[in-house]
Parts: sequence; structure tokens; C-alpha cells
Amino acid sequence: KRIFSEVSQRDNLLGYFEILANHIFPVISVSLFQDGMGNLRITEKGLKLEGDSEFLQPLYAKEIQSRPGNALYFKSARNVTVNILNDQTKVLTQLITGPKAVEAYGKKFEVKTVSGKLLFSADDNEVVVGAERLRVLGAEGTVFPKSIETPNVRADPFKELRLESPTRSLVMEAPKGVEINAEAGNMEATCRTELRLESKDGEIRLDAAKIKLPRLPHGSYTPTGTRQKVFEICVCANGRLFLSQAGTGSTCQINTSVCL
Repeated sequence: KRIFSEVSQRDNLLGYFEILANHIFPVISVSLFQDGMGNLRITEKGLKLEGDSEFLQPLYAKEIQSRPGNALYFKSARNVTVNILNDQTKVLTQLITGPKAVEAYGKKFEVKTVSGKLLFSADDNEVVVGAERLRVLGAEGTVFPKSIETPNVRADPFKELRLESPTRSLVMEAPKGVEINAEAGNMEATCRTELRLESKDGEIRLDAAKIKLPRLPHGSYTPTGTRQKVFEICVCANGRLFLSQAGTGSTCQINTSVCL
């Protein structure tokens, strides 16, 4: 009985090695041992493979890990594809690393820090950047073919911020107001045709120690028979501006009721 048991156990072990040999071809010469063959060992935790090996057929495993402190390398002449399947062997997510690109397929893609903080996520509905700051280092800046929603747009310290629409209009909207600040420099607004400042229900306030209009046209006297429609700009004590019909002298005092 003992001899028969040893022979049966040896036959089962050789049959097991024959199945493994059809899937795994070690680069180093194969030598049979009681606990494995070549660089392949059978341990309590599973199979242990040392050195470089080629897998000629698909490899199915619950977990693949390298030695502690050593890296795990996957090499391929074309690409490396990782598929996650469900119970019906349908591909749920897929990762393909090829010679030209790295492609990922799935319902959602996420990048997190070691502590679990979300840095980036993308799905069919939206793309979320969870980092505190998003920097674009391209020389041509960033192009948004459609609208963008953000609570704050600012440049790096001592750098210029430029918002430009080369061929169309640039619209900034906010239900509670739009604020533009230049704390340590100038702010310029230029256009080719008209620059319009319009307030439907409120007022337009120019709060500065000096307000200059250097390029206003200078009128010239023309002795005509009809009375020209000429007005003068009047300033109230509270800073309100209004127009008054011009006369031989100032007519601002006549229309002071506008300042109330």
C-alpha cells in the first residue's frame, strides 16, 4: 500500500508538471525536483517563479506579485492588455499599453493620492479635477470650444492673465456679479469698434482720484441759422453725471434737481 501510494502521488505530481509545462517555458534549463521544476516551486501560498519566463498561453491567477523590495515587470513585443471580466466573461474594464498610446476603457476613470483624495475623474457626464490648482503649461494656452464654469481664474504670481476669443465674442456671466481686480498693476480694455458699459437697474461708478478723457473731440464754432443741439456735462456733489442744454453760460445750476 505504501509503495502504491508513493507511485500514485508521483504520477499525480508529474501530471501536474506536464500541465504547467504546456503553459510556461522557463528560459533556464528545466530540472525536476520534489517541490517543483526549474525556477518554479510549489509552496503553501501557491506557485513561486524565479527568473524570466515566457507564457505561451493565457495565464489565469488570483494574484501576481514580485519579491518584497523588487519591481514587477511585464514585457511584450506589441502591447500588454489587462481585462476585468464579469461572471459571463464580458469585459467590464480594459487597460491597453501599446507602442503608441495607453488606452483605458471603462465606465469611470479615477486617479487618487495615497491617502485616497481624488485628483482626477472622468465619465460620460463630466470630468472632475480634484487638485487644488490646475496648471496648463502649453505655449498656446488652453482652448475651450464650449462654455466653462469656474469660481476663480488667475495667473501665476508676476505673470499675465489673458482671456481671448480670436474670431468670436467673449462673454462672462454671473448672477451675483463679475469682479475684475488688478491689485498691483493696470487693467486695460480695448476694442476695435464700440466699448459699452451698461447697467440695466443700477449705476456705473468710476471711483478714482482722477478721471481723464484725453481724446474727446474739440468743437468749432459754425455760424448757422439753426440752433445746434449742444449739451454740457454736469457733475453733482455725489459724483452723478448728467447732461444739460448748453447756453451762452453754464446751465448746470438750472437742472440741479437731477442731483437729488
